[in-house]
Amino acid sequence: MAIQARALVRGAAALATAATTVAVLAAPVETAEAETHGGRTAAGQTAQSRQIASSVLDADENVKFTLTAIRSTDDPLAASVRLKAFVRKDGRFVLTDSVRVGAMDGWFWFPLTGRGAICEFSTASTDPAPVAVSLLITPSVGCSPTERFELRDGRFTTQGRSARDPRGGVGAGGGGMAGRPTHRGTSADA
Repeated sequence: MAIQARALVRGAAALATAATTVAVLAAPVETAEAETHGGRTAAGQTAQSRQIASSVLDADENVKFTLTAIRSTDDPLAASVRLKAFVRKDGRFVLTDSVRVGAMDGWFWFPLTGRGAICEFSTASTDPAPVAVSLLITPSVGCSPTERFELRDGRFTTQGRSARDPRGGVGAGGGGMAGRPTHRGTSADA
């Protein structure tokens, strides 16, 4: 009987260790960047977030822009996106402003955090600093329309379609299929 009791104790310890490991791996990442209730939902859950792009500009001022995906705590397939601006002060980056890109929970988490999620992320170190953002909706749908912002005196202004494009700035992207030419077969190919 003593052998069976030891086996049960070892088995229970292994099961407890496995359950703890699963709980740790399944726990959401703690962030200060949630859309609701200061980072927590009404149920007390924290929102998972992932930085999907960043750009550091202007060697003298050191302006930094980041795009962060924030997973919805209501729908695990949905996400929101925040564009943040930072300025270097006393040797470190300090947040100056943040604005939501698109609708709250208006994006899909997996395409947004996967390969090719950034269709356009253009910035320029001018005053005011223009920022253009286009993100992958899904691989089959393609890219979102470009949203334009300007950073004036550390604050974002939404510029819609009338804003100028960031010329001579830093651009990244190329995800999705929107705007790419497709080759259609001719009747001879059919």
